[in-house]
Amino acid sequence: ESQSPERIAESILEQAQKAAGRPHEERQTPGEVREEGTQVTILAPLIRQKKGTYGQLFADLNSEGFSRVRVNGEIRRTDEKIDLDRYKKHDIDLVMDRLDPCQDRARLVEAVENALARAEGLVIALFGHHEQLYSARMACPVCGMAFEELQPRMFSFNTPFGACEVCDGLGIKMEFDPELIIPDRELCIADGAVALYRNIIDGWRGQHLAAVAKHFGFDIFTPIKDLSQEQFSALMYGSDQSIQFSMSMKNGDAYWQHNGQWEGLVPQSIRLYGQTASDYRREELERFMRVLPCPACGGKRLKDKVLAVKIAEKSIVDVTDLSVSESQAFFARLGQRLTEKEQEIARQVLKEISSRLGFLEHVGLGYLNLSRNAGTLSGGEAQRIRLATQIGSNLTGVLYVLDEPSIGLHQRDNARLIETLKKLRDLGNTLIVVEHDEETIRAADHVLDIGPGAGIHGGYVVAEGRPEEIEASPASLTGQYLCGKKRIDPPAERRKSSSFIRLTGCRENNLQNIDAAIPLGVFTAVTGVSGSGKSTLIYDTLYRALMKKIYRSSAEPGQFDSMAFDSEVDKVIVIDQSPIGRTPRSNPATYTKIFDPIRQAFAETKEAKVRGYKAGRFSFNLRGGRCEACQGDGLIKIEMNFLPDVYIECEECKGSRYNRETLEVRYKDRSIAEVLDMTVEEAREHFQNIPTIKSKLDTLVGVGLGYIKLGQSSTTLSGGEAQRIKLTRELAKRGTGRTVYLLDEPTTGLHFDDVKKLISVLDDLVARGNSVVVIEHNLDVIKCADYIIDMGPEGGSAGGRIVAQGTPEEVAAVEGSHTGMYLRTRVGSGAMKRIAGKKGKSGKA
Repeated sequence: ESQSPERIAESILEQAQKAAGRPHEERQTPGEVREEGTQVTILAPLIRQKKGTYGQLFADLNSEGFSRVRVNGEIRRTDEKIDLDRYKKHDIDLVMDRLDPCQDRARLVEAVENALARAEGLVIALFGHHEQLYSARMACPVCGMAFEELQPRMFSFNTPFGACEVCDGLGIKMEFDPELIIPDRELCIADGAVALYRNIIDGWRGQHLAAVAKHFGFDIFTPIKDLSQEQFSALMYGSDQSIQFSMSMKNGDAYWQHNGQWEGLVPQSIRLYGQTASDYRREELERFMRVLPCPACGGKRLKDKVLAVKIAEKSIVDVTDLSVSESQAFFARLGQRLTEKEQEIARQVLKEISSRLGFLEHVGLGYLNLSRNAGTLSGGEAQRIRLATQIGSNLTGVLYVLDEPSIGLHQRDNARLIETLKKLRDLGNTLIVVEHDEETIRAADHVLDIGPGAGIHGGYVVAEGRPEEIEASPASLTGQYLCGKKRIDPPAERRKSSSFIRLTGCRENNLQNIDAAIPLGVFTAVTGVSGSGKSTLIYDTLYRALMKKIYRSSAEPGQFDSMAFDSEVDKVIVIDQSPIGRTPRSNPATYTKIFDPIRQAFAETKEAKVRGYKAGRFSFNLRGGRCEACQGDGLIKIEMNFLPDVYIECEECKGSRYNRETLEVRYKDRSIAEVLDMTVEEAREHFQNIPTIKSKLDTLVGVGLGYIKLGQSSTTLSGGEAQRIKLTRELAKRGTGRTVYLLDEPTTGLHFDDVKKLISVLDDLVARGNSVVVIEHNLDVIKCADYIIDMGPEGGSAGGRIVAQGTPEEVAAVEGSHTGMYLRTRVGSGAMKRIAGKKGKSGKA
């Protein structure tokens, strides 16, 4: 549809200001040409800094009736001969008119219209010796960056309309890192300094590098650290110099020479990575790559044109990098800065944004950045985001099922979560919540308590009704903890530590350049509200720094200045709730190494000796004893093409995993398959005369896992069960007593009674001289710790500092600590007396 320049300019302006956003480089309408001086010359810029003679252009303009042009700043006539150097850049502007704008505004607008048509939306107004370049498009008239009509999809990195064209909207690029290709500069090439290569001396690559080294003045026996900057650069990035390469076969049968260039280890790796079709080879090469911010967008994931659109001097990336709480404040202020017209455009959008941010704040996620990668969210955070989405939808008559929504929440934020759940209920919905949190249970309208025990000892409804009725039920283990008949008591005496791991200048993510001292040989709890910096300090900084120092890990720790030890640490182990195995073949018996002595016990039976069976015969992973029809799986997989695979019981072994001959060997009248089908408690009784087996089974019973089966598939175990099996494995080891164990919210999914058993296991690890560091919100665990490091005071940018540290009693006495406030009710009256005497104490060491 044809429109006048004024209408086009107005339309573009409206689109640019859509939702009150303006491109950083704004345009002007024809009517905005300033009237500076009596006469103004209107020019259309036709050629801008381009090479050529342009004789035909001048002839065409003359034939059209245009008499004057400005060439490189000089006014010339089109009917005269204009000679231009073909190889130099030129500026050519067409003179549209010269007039007095005050006397003839209509003629001015007509001249501007014609100029805009000739010069693709650009026009120059010449006022004497001063000129002004204007653009009728959404474009910068100086740099030429132009904008198309703004649309919401342009602001998404998931569409080609907005995504950075270099990284396709990922914000990152995989780049080969010289530090990974040559990780140890103390070594020479002959000793394997180039981790990218293997068998370097014998292969043709070794001879290749020997020739490169000789050409640049060193040899393959020179330590990398002794190379000059020029030599190292040539080795890594290549050279255009001609090098004589001498190659020979190992047996000396062939020898040849050729001259060529050396491309460099890094360019060579890039080439090989791009050429290979082998997934294995690509994975091998990826070991020498790091994830780096995209060089084009700097990790912002969007095109420059999109980032140029700003609201209140902030691009969309600047806004999404804010936390939920900061975003609320930003949009609240934004409404006051808009013009009346902009407010009308943005009113409904701002209302919707504020509403949704409010829902996230109410479920305790105010500390999260809006741009946070979904893959880095904990299970509890992801669930609460989905919960906030549902609240925003205002649906009614819906049945919601939530699995422990309190995971990862500090006690301070729990009340807001419960309020949100009640709001969802009051909309006319039904909520079923699987939960162990005491406050959430007490806030429920109706409680179903399942038990009485776990596994084969459970599966019954032992009590139901209001929370008060559960408390009064003697059959309910949950009720006994709620009413106080059973409880978790803090230790009578807390261990003290005289040695620490000392980190200085920690400043990764939101850490505020803090110094932290993590005590050794004690049970330490790291606490604080969600987003206060606990995981950044312990996992991103401490764990990675220890991994780098002890194991020379390639993973870079978070930013910090130094790390010092008061005593030796030789291991660091993370015990999380990830599965103990990824396939059905993995089970508690194999993971805890109990299966080895069990198989040996079967091999020592009279029947096994007669048949000549060794321990390997009783493994379902090896030929000989296993069922070959299912290869020891006990199941047959049927592929369903576009549907999920279906597993059916093996008809040959009936799911036992073993062949008939192996099952004929029995220990105490039980076959190996029947033993794997036993619970831990049953197996402990069955093997009570074999100490190596019984001791490990005792440990499993001690951590509350007596009900699981020895051969139970690892994929069917809960996160809490998997974590306790890992703890059992650590307790069974003969450690040095210098191991640091790190656990992140180990009470997730655990009942009060299981928490009590977990604390006992952690105490056993510490009693052996080890150090246990736990990130935790559960007050029962926190009050049982020897030492607390409390982060805060808030989440996000308002956190990242150590608010208090010391024993639970000392932290409870710190008024500025949110954790301390809730601890006061758990550590007894002694802490309350300290508050009066130590008011304002920071507790910092």
